[in-house]
Amino acid sequence: MTVLFACQRVYVRQFQADDIAGFVRYRQDPEVARYQSWHNYTLADGQALFEQMQQTPFAQLGNWYQLAIITKDSEQLIGDLAVHFVDEHQIEIGFTLAPAFQGQGFAKEALIGCLTWLFESLGKHRVSAITDCDNQPSWRLLASVGFRREAHWHENIFFKGQWGSEYGYALLAKEWQELKAHLCSN
Repeated sequence: MTVLFACQRVYVRQFQADDIAGFVRYRQDPEVARYQSWHNYTLADGQALFEQMQQTPFAQLGNWYQLAIITKDSEQLIGDLAVHFVDEHQIEIGFTLAPAFQGQGFAKEALIGCLTWLFESLGKHRVSAITDCDNQPSWRLLASVGFRREAHWHENIFFKGQWGSEYGYALLAKEWQELKAHLCSN
């Protein structure tokens, strides 16, 4: 098992085969899928994604990787972080949490850990994220850890049968250095 980083209540590692069933279970929830690219996530979808990640070297430029968010106390998969290695210096991220674990600070904890890892261990320059304008929990989480809203695209994406609008967020390594002491002390 490769733990990439650990936080107070969770740690984040690469996906393992025994994560697939739990991963598929929360992705099948309609509220979880609401702002995501999938409609009906199946076990075959989860297995295919896992196999694809196994065939692609981790951190290969241009690829997305799902990272498992695991509770320290119960060793339970509670969500995932998506990491897109855009180029040598820039990362795009996303996050999904099982409904039973939302609203309890787990996502914020994992996101702070992820930013620390990306900026301090991997030496990345910029981390960005895109979220649906209607997904308030997502954009509020990004803002709460210091992401800056850089864009508001109006009806820029045809998504699940209708036009949607998105926000673009970003955070630079130098901004993170100023923010981390405050965030990690709360």
